[in-house]
Amino acid sequence: MPPLFVPADHFREVSRTEIFPDASRPLEIDLGCGDGTFLTGMAAHHPERDFIGVERMLGRVSKTARKIAMQGLANARIMRLESAYTVAWLLPRASVSRLHLLCPDPWPKKKHAARRLVNQADFLDGLTRILQPDGEFLLKTDDQPYFEDALLSFEGRTQQFTRLDWPEGAFFYPTTDFEKSWLEVGRTIHRARWRLNAV
Repeated sequence: MPPLFVPADHFREVSRTEIFPDASRPLEIDLGCGDGTFLTGMAAHHPERDFIGVERMLGRVSKTARKIAMQGLANARIMRLESAYTVAWLLPRASVSRLHLLCPDPWPKKKHAARRLVNQADFLDGLTRILQPDGEFLLKTDDQPYFEDALLSFEGRTQQFTRLDWPEGAFFYPTTDFEKSWLEVGRTIHRARWRLNAV
């Protein structure tokens, strides 16, 4: 199976088995996966789970695909596509056990705040569509306004999501390339974790 996943049709919902053949295995999404450090780290540590990264920048996609191939990770793939569209329309319904959004573009200007994924209704509705019951959304960001927007958005969706504790070292969680850079210059990384309520 090639590291690069290219949907046969970008205008329909893909099936779980198009991404990986065994639909019984947990599927995790690394949204905006950068250079693939987190994706490949997780896939190597959890061979019993499947992982797909989503990234729109060609150079990062190519780099991640090379990492997957070099490490022989049969449970990791990368897809070149825009994050919001992937979540809102492309990924299969109730198929994702965990979705990771790590150090996303903060859109720091106030006039651009609506572009933040956590402020977009299509993205939030997409999470409820693709996550399995009790599936999780995990967010890390160095940007305080982005983090506050996320908290506010999910406070408005308490019927759908429950915030979970996420203490330091609670489980294996590799540091991304962006996170390493921000920590090296002394920035604080904010994190939060939500579970989709089972109906």
